[in-house]
Amino acid sequence: MTSAQLLTDAFDRIQQVVHGAAGGLPARRLAEQPAERANSIAWLVWHLTRIQDDHIADAAGTAQVWTEDGWADRFDLPLDPSDTGYGHNAAQVAAVQVESADLLTGYHDAVHDRTVRYVASLTDDDLSRVVDRAWDPPVTLAVRLISVVSDDLQHAGQAAYVRGLLKGA
Repeated sequence: MTSAQLLTDAFDRIQQVVHGAAGGLPARRLAEQPAERANSIAWLVWHLTRIQDDHIADAAGTAQVWTEDGWADRFDLPLDPSDTGYGHNAAQVAAVQVESADLLTGYHDAVHDRTVRYVASLTDDDLSRVVDRAWDPPVTLAVRLISVVSDDLQHAGQAAYVRGLLKGA
């Protein structure tokens, strides 16, 4: 198995968990917060997808799916289009309301497709390229991709957990 195939498998697993957590739920259940300051499924899936979109676009040198393909307009959130959810407070989490699970998973699927096309093109040598010099040590593409996988899996798991907390979901 190549590094590209391994990364594709990891992103495929994230997509499976996202669909399991959000699929088939009505908008009100997606927005439900199990506690006052807890994250909803809608926010968790939106945020993990925004982070993936942002980081992959930056690494690939492309525009984000969110803005380039009109997802920001479809979601029509009261947030700046550059917002990824990082550091959101409870009010900002509650503001992430979606009309349907299909909208949420549709955006995730579009980002997933862009991601797997990008990682499929990578060679092992590409993974040592520095993509962010703002950190010490500088962040390589390999570290950035694993960071995205790790963050996404954590948030997807949280979304699945929240779904389990919802009565009748």
